[in-house]
Amino acid sequence: MSISATLDQLHLKARKNKWLWLFSIFNRVALAAGFLPSGFVKIMGERFTSLSSNHPMGNYLEALHHTGYYYTFIGVAQVTAAILLLIPRTATLGAILYFPIILNICILSHAVRFDGSLLTSPLMVLANLYLLCWDYHKLKFIFPFNHFRANTEVPKWQELDRKFPVFFFGGVAVTFLIVIAAVTKGYDIKPYNTTADCLQQFKSSSNAEAGCNFCDCIHKDGRPFNECLEKYHRASSTAIEKL
Repeated sequence: MSISATLDQLHLKARKNKWLWLFSIFNRVALAAGFLPSGFVKIMGERFTSLSSNHPMGNYLEALHHTGYYYTFIGVAQVTAAILLLIPRTATLGAILYFPIILNICILSHAVRFDGSLLTSPLMVLANLYLLCWDYHKLKFIFPFNHFRANTEVPKWQELDRKFPVFFFGGVAVTFLIVIAAVTKGYDIKPYNTTADCLQQFKSSSNAEAGCNFCDCIHKDGRPFNECLEKYHRASSTAIEKL
């Protein structure tokens, strides 16, 4: 059986399940709710957060805020993607527009270890991917597979199977826990949003002095994140060598 035929069968099986249909609606609403407030803030020309401009994410958002109509354009794109997701007929277009925006936010959040979206942004990327897979019958023709016929028909609501997909939602729960574990345990240090929160992570650490210097480097000196991180690791290595 070809790859295309296998994916068609899996997709049709998923489309026949009422619970997975409801899950797609939940993801659409949740993703729209994530972009509408932030998009309107940008359209109104207001600063997105109260983070200090010394913070790496605050520095980025401050610079973004001063880009004029580009800042407004991002807000319009976010609101447009959210509204398209809420309309069933345009939900696929909304998911396509939404994906590069949220993927960029996810990569940015992890690049500077921004505590505000470290967890939510990867979950939003996964939810967006689910919606793209949900509409695979509309998007499959962009893939380099052999497609013998353009069958885009999907089951009607009254034709759906009501059996609860235990394994699927079990996988969703496991994925959720893995993302939480990766975010909370995946980084040795984070800048956090304030100096006090940053210092808190070094309260019982043997590298308290290096940690204090790291927090000052970020929140007081406003130095680049990678530079502060490198200084911290260098100081930590030196302290270990002296022991």
